[in-house]
Amino acid sequence: MSGRSTTHHAPGGNGSDRGPAAAGRTGRRLSGLAVALGMVLFLGGFVWGAIVYRPYTVPTTSMAPTIGAGDRVLAQRVDDADVRRGDVVVFRDENWADVPIIKRVVAVGGDTVSCCDNGRLKVNGKEIDEPYLPRDAVAELSTFPAVTVPEGRLFLLGDERSGSVDSTAHLTDAANGTVARSAVQARVDAVVWPMDGMLPAPTGFRELGTLSSPGPLPAVVAMIAGGAVLVLAGAAYGPLAQRAAASRARAATPAGSADRPGAGASGGR
Repeated sequence: MSGRSTTHHAPGGNGSDRGPAAAGRTGRRLSGLAVALGMVLFLGGFVWGAIVYRPYTVPTTSMAPTIGAGDRVLAQRVDDADVRRGDVVVFRDENWADVPIIKRVVAVGGDTVSCCDNGRLKVNGKEIDEPYLPRDAVAELSTFPAVTVPEGRLFLLGDERSGSVDSTAHLTDAANGTVARSAVQARVDAVVWPMDGMLPAPTGFRELGTLSSPGPLPAVVAMIAGGAVLVLAGAAYGPLAQRAAASRARAATPAGSADRPGAGASGGR
C-alpha cells in the first residue's frame, strides 16, 4: 500500500460554516436597516406633527359636547384664507379676550346668518343641520336677528349655544360680533385627550360651499406608530437571526467530527 491518505475533504467543506455566518451577517444588516428606517419615520412623524399642529387645552364647556372642559386638542396651523364654514378654530381678538378662544365658524364674509326658525341656524336662507349640538339643546335660547358678515370677517358660535360667550354676545360691537379672518391661529383637527379622535365633518354646511379637508394627523400618527414598530422589530430581529444562524451551524456540524483523528493519519503499514 502506498500509505496515501484515504481521507478526502468534500468540495466546499466549509460551506456549512460560511452559510450560517453569512445568514447572521445578513440578519444584522436587515436589523440595522429596520432600526434606522424606523427611527427616521418615528422622529420624522414627531417633527412633522410639531410643525403642522399646536396643542391647546379647552378651559370651558362652550364647545360641548364636541369638546369638553379640560379636553386637549390638536389644531392645525392654517392660513386665514383656508378657514371655511363649519370649522372649529382657535382665534385671538382683543375685543373679546386677549387669550386663545375656540369656537365654530358658522358664517363667512358676505353671508347672512340668523337664529332661529324651526329651532335651526339659518345661513343665506338655508337651515343648517348641526348634529354636533347637544341633543337636548334649545336653539331658541340663542335667538338673534339677521347679521350680514363683512368681507374678511367671520361669525362664530359655541356648540353649547345656551352658555357660550360667542358672536351673539358681541352683536352691539362695531363689527356686529364678527372676528377678522386674520385673528385665526389654527383649525382644530382632533381631540387627543380624552382620545375622541378626529372631529366629524360639519356636513350641514356642504350646500353653502366646500368644506375644509381633514389635516394630516392620521398620516403623522401612522408614521410614528410604524417607526416604533420597525425599531422594536429590528432590534429584536438581530439577536434572533444570530441565534438561528448559530443553531444552523451546530446542526450542520457532523456528529463526532471533533473527536476524529487528524486528517491523513492513515495506517503506516
